[in-house]
Amino acid sequence: QVQLVESGGGLVPPGGSLRLSCATSGFRFNTDYMSWVRRSPGKGLEWVSHINSGGSTTAYSDSVKGRFTISRDNAKKMLYLQMNNLDTADTAVYHCARGGRADWEIWRAAGSWGQGTQVTVSS
Repeated sequence: QVQLVESGGGLVPPGGSLRLSCATSGFRFNTDYMSWVRRSPGKGLEWVSHINSGGSTTAYSDSVKGRFTISRDNAKKMLYLQMNNLDTADTAVYHCARGGRADWEIWRAAGSWGQGTQVTVSS
């Protein structure tokens, strides 16, 4: 059974930082691209970033490029998202997802999806 458990969210003022974590199990983590996806209030799901299986290749949406850093620890089957210089527009529920920008929605439809962690950026 695939499990994705996000943690690390919270309330932070504009300009602050948070580090999100995602604990995974039930699939071969070290062979999959992994992504972070977010849902902002009143909006749909937005792909944020992905990382390849070995951790050598990353990609970011324009809205977070230069502020967020995705990483992974294959030995621990963990995915991370370091978020710096946070803005109120980053307020969202953040989900980790199997797959990259092109196919995370397919994995989500197949049930590979966690509850997410709430990030609120507010003064």
